[in-house]
Amino acid sequence: MTGGRPLPDFRLEVHLGRWEFSAPHHLTASDAQTLTIRELLDMATDEEREALDNLPLSYVPVRGGERLLRPIADTYEEVGPGDVLSFAGAEEAIFWAMQELVGPGEHAVLTVPNYQSMESVALATGAEVSGLPLSPETGWSLDLDELESLLRPNTRLVAVNLPNNPTGGLAEPADFRRLAALCDERGIRLFSDEVYRGLELDPERTLPQAADLSFSAISLNVMSKAYGLPGLRIGWIACRDPAVLERLERRRHYTSICNSAPSELLAAIALRNGEAIRARNRDIIAANLPVFEAFFARHEDLFEWEPPAGGCVCFPRYLGEDGVEDFCRRLVEEAGVVLLPAGIFSSDLADVPGDRFRIGVGRRDPEAALEAFEEFLARSPAVR
Repeated sequence: MTGGRPLPDFRLEVHLGRWEFSAPHHLTASDAQTLTIRELLDMATDEEREALDNLPLSYVPVRGGERLLRPIADTYEEVGPGDVLSFAGAEEAIFWAMQELVGPGEHAVLTVPNYQSMESVALATGAEVSGLPLSPETGWSLDLDELESLLRPNTRLVAVNLPNNPTGGLAEPADFRRLAALCDERGIRLFSDEVYRGLELDPERTLPQAADLSFSAISLNVMSKAYGLPGLRIGWIACRDPAVLERLERRRHYTSICNSAPSELLAAIALRNGEAIRARNRDIIAANLPVFEAFFARHEDLFEWEPPAGGCVCFPRYLGEDGVEDFCRRLVEEAGVVLLPAGIFSSDLADVPGDRFRIGVGRRDPEAALEAFEEFLARSPAVR
């Protein structure tokens, strides 16, 4: 870090580290339904299976091997393999990008709520950072007028996460294009976290990718969310500005250095079958949404439910008198159902509604978790 504040605890990871693998019902999962190795290899060609059988467990290039970079580039319109830098998941990319793109004496604007590391690392650089709040009153959408009002002469970075985690909010495609144009006009780098792209149930609302819209913009993506393959630990940044990729590559020398060779090959298989995998995951979300809607309709005195516009997480409102923090604590301790209360997503930059919780709708068979949830509500009159 270059002179800001120490990094705080990563609240989400601390909470999930306590409960994700010990509680029986993980109802706040941020990824789509995970594929098994067998399911993924069933999509592989004979050549890919043979390559995996004979794969040396050696180092791979820091940027990623050609076998990985080519199918990543194929997911863009204007990006080639040389415009891609791979990382060990999206988190490593965020960690280095926020440090490389902004620093002391400079200003950044970030959407709020956000994935905490984007905010915490940016603040730790010593930069001035402003929050662009996404509001439930506007469906958690992007307010370009408010964004423009936050810009300063020393603004160097605008970082957005759309579809948004934790709200499921989404911008209109025309607004996103205007955002990219505005950043170009002002000489501002646009950093776009696009890890949920491809899970929109309405294809007309799928956003263009920032790296396709602007030479200087950065698109972040990962195998974890829309593809449902977090165990591969493969993320990437796409940017047509070679200078920024070179600087980020040198940063990566200090952390993971390179990817796992088997993960790169498995990710390449998934990317080649990417549309089929994302369609499968959209089908799971579409099948789940009526189940969640029916659950919350039975308890409309306690919850205000709104499905995600994009992605597989959303941010319902809790109306109980005990408050969402106590409610979520009791729910996991007494019923083994994990949710993420609003405090996990609190921000130093802008207010986050304190009566919300994140719930995931991208995993198969949520009925058992919802049944445990419902049984908890039935025996807990104190929440009403």
